[in-house]
Amino acid sequence: MKPRWAFGLTFVAAVLVAGGIFYGLVVLLDFEEIDSTAKLDAKTLFDLVKLSFGVVAGAGALVALVVAYRRQRVDEAGAHREATRLHTERFSQAVDKLGSDSPAVRLGGVHALAGLADDAPTQDLRQTCIDVLCAYLRLPFSPDPGDLPDPLPDGTSPTEERRDTHQDKKDRYHALREVRHTILRLIGDHYRIPQGTHRSWQDCNLDLTRVAIDGDMDFAGATFSGGLVHFGGATFSGGLVHFHGAIFSSGTVNFEGATFSGGLVHFGGATFSGGLVNFGDATFSGGQVDFRDATFSGGGVLFGNATFSGCIVFFGNATFSSGSVDFRGATFSGGLVRFGNATFSSGSVDFEGATFSGGVVEFEVTTGPAPMGLLGAVGTPVPSEVRLRADWLAPGP
Repeated sequence: MKPRWAFGLTFVAAVLVAGGIFYGLVVLLDFEEIDSTAKLDAKTLFDLVKLSFGVVAGAGALVALVVAYRRQRVDEAGAHREATRLHTERFSQAVDKLGSDSPAVRLGGVHALAGLADDAPTQDLRQTCIDVLCAYLRLPFSPDPGDLPDPLPDGTSPTEERRDTHQDKKDRYHALREVRHTILRLIGDHYRIPQGTHRSWQDCNLDLTRVAIDGDMDFAGATFSGGLVHFGGATFSGGLVHFHGAIFSSGTVNFEGATFSGGLVHFGGATFSGGLVNFGDATFSGGQVDFRDATFSGGGVLFGNATFSGCIVFFGNATFSSGSVDFRGATFSGGLVRFGNATFSSGSVDFEGATFSGGVVEFEVTTGPAPMGLLGAVGTPVPSEVRLRADWLAPGP
């Protein structure tokens, strides 16, 4: 509220209160009229003087209140500007460290940016820090040089100088890899902090488009309750990516076009109760993706046009009770997809247009009706790689 409005409202309130008190005194003392011929005695004069001083004191207090309010607003604005200025200075220093040639200095820059995100005076400044960390992960990086062959392709043995140069490259690769893995670890740590608390990043956006995740990333127990987390086009090629026990209750987590080619991606015990989790056009070509004991009770989980060609995917003990789990247009051409002990309810899972051309897809030990579109997609006769429950194949009454 602007000071002039505060002053005006306060003054009006003071006048109304004074008028009310005066009227109350008149009623209380049972005055019927004012005698214009009455003399002003000393006591009445003294009371009027006290009243005058009281009015002056009240007006002075009112002015002091408005001045104090104005000073507080100015001080708050100044403090905010100072906090923003200090944040900007620290941000510039942290970004400079992140661009250093030294992996150790870069690691310091990562922790400095994470700390700045925690202490940011506004949500926009916090998001900026997170955006820079995600952008670092999206930058191209030199691959692992591997071991130096001995002998070399030309049949000669590498010189000592060449061995040292190659070892330096390997050491630098592993050091910079540690910087990347530290960012992933910090993101996971902050997503496990309850939303609304000081260091939680749950309501922020993460853009990890086309990021190569070749090590452990831990979102176990994290809550995705807002914002956008984008793994579109990312490659999961090794290590453990942990979403065990995670809760997807709102917002969007996007794996569209991602490639799962190695390691373990663990969604066991996760709860999909709202929002959207999108695996559309993803490729499952190696490693293992585990949805065992997951609960699909709301929102949408999309596997549309995904390709399962050489990966093991478990949905054992999963419960599909409501919401939408969409396998429409998916291709099962290799590997193993197992729905052992899964529970389906009508309309919750859709396989319309899916293609089964290789590998093994198991539905034998499940509960509930056949998922929508599954029998039509499988066709007749049922391919040997698709294992259905006998009662799904029995003719209707």
